[in-house]
Amino acid sequence: MADPFADDLAQRKPMQHAVGQDLSALSVDEIDERVSQLQAEIARLQDARKAKMASRDAASAFFKS
Repeated sequence: MADPFADDLAQRKPMQHAVGQDLSALSVDEIDERVSQLQAEIARLQDARKAKMASRDAASAFFKS
């Protein structure tokens, strides 16, 4: 039987950010964490874009020759 007084906050998964989400209920630390997560995601997207561009450019160069 679960302890009704147990702190289940530590067991909750951190919520992911949604674009346009209401931020008024978040603490400064939570906002900072979201900013860090989004910056990491931007870096990941930029890396994926660079890889796709390189692949596209290589294919374009191959078919032009």
